[in-house]
Amino acid sequence: MEKRVVITGLGSINPIGNDVESTWDGIKNCKCGIDEITLFDSSNLKTRLDAEIKEYDTLKYLDLKQSKRLDRSSQFALIAAREAFKDSGINEENTNLDNVGIFIGSGIGGLITIENQCEIKSQKGANRISPMFIPMSIANMPAGNVAMDLGLKGESISIVTACASSTHSIGEAYRNIKAGYEDVILAGGTESAICELGIAGFENMKALYTGTDKNRASIPFDKERSGFVMGEGAGVLVLEELEHAKKRGAKIYAEVVGYGATSDAYHITSPDPEGTGALRAMERAINDANLTPKDIDYINAHGTSTHLNDSTETKAIKLLFGEDSKNIKVSSTKGNTGHLLGAAGAIESIICTKALNEGLVPPTINYKEKDEECDLDIVPNKPIKKDLNIVMSNSLGFGGHNSSIILKKYRI
Repeated sequence: MEKRVVITGLGSINPIGNDVESTWDGIKNCKCGIDEITLFDSSNLKTRLDAEIKEYDTLKYLDLKQSKRLDRSSQFALIAAREAFKDSGINEENTNLDNVGIFIGSGIGGLITIENQCEIKSQKGANRISPMFIPMSIANMPAGNVAMDLGLKGESISIVTACASSTHSIGEAYRNIKAGYEDVILAGGTESAICELGIAGFENMKALYTGTDKNRASIPFDKERSGFVMGEGAGVLVLEELEHAKKRGAKIYAEVVGYGATSDAYHITSPDPEGTGALRAMERAINDANLTPKDIDYINAHGTSTHLNDSTETKAIKLLFGEDSKNIKVSSTKGNTGHLLGAAGAIESIICTKALNEGLVPPTINYKEKDEECDLDIVPNKPIKKDLNIVMSNSLGFGGHNSSIILKKYRI
């Protein structure tokens, strides 16, 4: 018999909040986390804006050894995982940590470390490369470091599917627990790729906003959108088998009820313009949950503020929901956070969880110009009070990786 899977812990650090509560306050108050790049000298680039973690002091969260030996992406993963784990109330007395897994993905991994060490090699020679270079830079190490930090000995994997990485991680964790393989899994994603190499790479493929107005930079579904804004951070959710959670008296935020994943098999960066990949991912999630499209109250869209993504995702939603697409609330919170690549889906799943709990639909902020291609109810500029029962979150990654998860208000 398939098991039910619930969310019992949340943790995040991102451009609008260094924990979950400040993040949610930022969503409710339409906070924009976009500002000028400060992590490196960007004077040689066209891109001037990003979405950085504000007032980040590693020693506030980590000891000196960890702050030196962990790439920024692993640091963020540890911070978010610790918050989620503490929030869940799991400990050695109420849970067998041998049955607690870690599914934490990253789209790129330790890119800042890679850039730094390449500079050292170029300037000082190969013999000066740090012996920590490989363990700091490889994309599986956020999950590995979380496992070591918290003493978790279940399955530990790192899914790398570009911007869909953390939604895939949550979905695969849900399937794993549903099938009875683990009792608990910490699932999500982390990303820290704001460096000259990362920004230049995305800039040269014409993916980034290159203007200077932070309030018109990340504007999903707006006719004047011209590219995404790079963000950084991490999000981790504690997924748990329902009976295990009930036995230890855990608080339950929501239930994970559906997951769908597909491939466009179309292009390395562009989505299928017909939207069929995203459409099928949503269909699979709805079928997995034994629901119909009419049951969905809100969609947190991938909504990157690029022309192709937003118009294609709109098309996919309209194909799936038909006439009902006029009534469903659809927003993108990347106007708040920027695009956190492999961590985006996890933070958006946390936002969806809070939205379910408080009956509040997150807005698409800084919206001005209506686009005929994006004619959905995108909840412009301010949140809406609405009793939410079932919500969906979409993530669509380079390479044609599509993923959708469905969360439901928990009822006994």
